[in-house]
Amino acid sequence: MKRIVLFLITNLAVMLVLGIVLSIVMSVLGLSSRSYGGMLLIAGVFGFGGAFISLFMSKWIAKKSTGAYVIEQPRNESEHWLLQTVANQAKQAGIAMPEVAIYDSPEINAFATGPSKNNSLVAVSTGLLHNMTQDEAEAVLAHEVCHVANGDMVTLTLIQGVVNTFVIFIAKVLANLVDGFLNGDEENNGVSWTYIIFDMIFQILFGILASVIVAYFSRQREFAADKGAAELVGAHKMRAALERLRNNHESQLEGSMMAFGIASGKSLSEMFASHPPLEQRIQALR
Repeated sequence: MKRIVLFLITNLAVMLVLGIVLSIVMSVLGLSSRSYGGMLLIAGVFGFGGAFISLFMSKWIAKKSTGAYVIEQPRNESEHWLLQTVANQAKQAGIAMPEVAIYDSPEINAFATGPSKNNSLVAVSTGLLHNMTQDEAEAVLAHEVCHVANGDMVTLTLIQGVVNTFVIFIAKVLANLVDGFLNGDEENNGVSWTYIIFDMIFQILFGILASVIVAYFSRQREFAADKGAAELVGAHKMRAALERLRNNHESQLEGSMMAFGIASGKSLSEMFASHPPLEQRIQALR
């Protein structure tokens, strides 16, 4: 419930801010919401704006939604090892030291997030610490550090922004055409219920198709992070970590955190999965 409420509040706040900005810009430019220029502006603001606001808030959202504890002063040997390992890997990868956190979950998992290479967070689950060997955990941390070093958060945000913009723009154009066909020019300059309904329908349909594109790029970034981790700590350690994940609990990570986690839950279709099957990742490392 905490995650759902936080998700709703965050998205409502983002929509409110973008709506205010958009209304000011459109009034200054004298654009109608039903003109092609107006629709493109709306699509761009909500498409890229939402994606980048989510990126800049990603660390805060991740900490709040998972209840992650950020290690500042190690309280035990395990926390000291975590900090030291991430520090060494970050130095090897040429990035600033990420914040390191632990979140309470039985699943064996970890994720990386943050707005830039030098402002990031790497978090691991208690399940990972309890169920993985030190070599396996080291490989998982290297995988997350490589996500940060590769700039995957920014890359997927840009991809998501482009995809969102196209989805919103095309949906509005088609909704405008359908509304014009059904109602003629009666409400061409206003917003009719027909336009609103078809706009929502088209956004949902195209959004589902667009998620396939985003998921494809996410899977490619997973292979790249696996390869980077293999170079940092050795392919045998990364393979061992992935083998361990075969017995993992279903992932509880959501959204962008799932995209940069080490594992994800079972998907209805590979096309919509943010991660490739473990067998493919293990084979690629071989």
